[in-house]
Amino acid sequence: MAADTRPLFETFQTGPLTLNNRIVMAPMTRNFSPRGVPTEQVVDYYRRRAESGVGLIITEGTTIGHPAASGYLDVPAFHGEEALAGWKKVVDAVHAVGGKIAPQLWHVGNVRRLGTEPNGEVPGFGPMEKVKDGNKLVHGMTREDIKEIVEAFAQAARDAKAIGFDAIELHGAHGYLIDQFFWEGANKRDDEYGGSMENRGRFAVEIIEAVRAAVGPDYPVIFRFSQWKQQDYTARLAPTPELLSAFLEPLSAAGVDIFHCSQRRFWEPEFEGADLNLAGWTRKITGKPCITVGSVGLDGEFLEFMVKTDKVAETANIDDLLVRLGAGEFDLVAVGRALIVDPEWAAKVREGRFSEILSFSREALKTLA
Repeated sequence: MAADTRPLFETFQTGPLTLNNRIVMAPMTRNFSPRGVPTEQVVDYYRRRAESGVGLIITEGTTIGHPAASGYLDVPAFHGEEALAGWKKVVDAVHAVGGKIAPQLWHVGNVRRLGTEPNGEVPGFGPMEKVKDGNKLVHGMTREDIKEIVEAFAQAARDAKAIGFDAIELHGAHGYLIDQFFWEGANKRDDEYGGSMENRGRFAVEIIEAVRAAVGPDYPVIFRFSQWKQQDYTARLAPTPELLSAFLEPLSAAGVDIFHCSQRRFWEPEFEGADLNLAGWTRKITGKPCITVGSVGLDGEFLEFMVKTDKVAETANIDDLLVRLGAGEFDLVAVGRALIVDPEWAAKVREGRFSEILSFSREALKTLA
C-alpha cells in the first residue's frame, strides 16, 4: 500500500453530523434478529465496528411499519416497542465507544413472497399488480397505499431521531420498492407515478419530503440508489449524464443531504469519456456529499458470493481509492464484506497492519463476528 491513507481518516462534517473519519459501514442484511428484534449479539456486532474506528455505521436494512415491508426471515424491524427498544440498545452501545450510526429504512416491495412471516397472507406490494393461477402475488399499489407507505417511512425516521440515531438512510436501490417505481420496465402505471422520469421518481420524492418534515430541516437524510438491480446486474437506470441529472435533481431538491451511490466495483467509470465513478458523477451533478461503495478492500466483488462457492476474497490494494478520495471525487467510503469478516478493518488500515486484514468467504455470513 503506497498511497497516503490520511484522507481516509480526516474528519467529515455536514450540517450537525460530524464523523471522525471517512469510513462508512455499508448496510448488509444479516438475518440475526428473531421476530424482527435486534438481540444483544446484534448490539455487540455494531459496537465492535464502532469501537475499531468506523466513522459512520449504516445498519442492515430495517423494515418500516407496513404489513408487506419485510421479505426475508429474521431481518430486523424498525417499528413496534420491542424492536425499537432493541435498536436503542444498539445506538447507546455505538455512542458509548464514540461512534455514529444511522438505520437503513427499507420496504422490499414486490420481492416479497406469499407465506413470508410475519403476515404470511400478505402479498408483495409494488407499482403493478401480478396475478398467477388466480393468486395475487403482487398487489398493485393504490394512491391510498402510497400515502400509507410514505407515512410509514416518515414514522420510522421520526422514531430513529427520537431514540438517538445520528441520521437515517432510505433504501432506494437494488430492485426494492422505491427502486421499483424508478424503472420504466417495472413501472407501467398510467397515473402521476408512472411514465416520465419525473413521474417515476415522484414516490421517492414524496417519501423524502415526508421524512424531511418528520425530522426537521437539519437532521441528516441519506439516500441510497444504484444503476443496477438484483434482478438485472447489467441494467442502467440512467444511461447518460443528462438522464442521471434528471433522476437526481428532484431527489436532491426534496431534501437528501448525502447520496449513497451503489456500484459493484467502485473503480469503474460510470460513463464513457470520464474517469468519475457513480459517486463522482452524483457529487458533480448535485453538489451534495456522496458515499462510494463497491468491493472496497477485496479482490472479488460481492456477487461472486451470493451463491454457494469455495472462493475467498483476499485483501486488495486501496491506493486508487485513496487517490480518488484525496482528489475529492467523493466524500465517504462504504466498506461491506471486509467489515463483516473483520471488525477491526478500520483500525488495521489506520495503523498500517494490512497483512493482518482477514480474507472473506461465505463462512463469514454464518456468524456475527
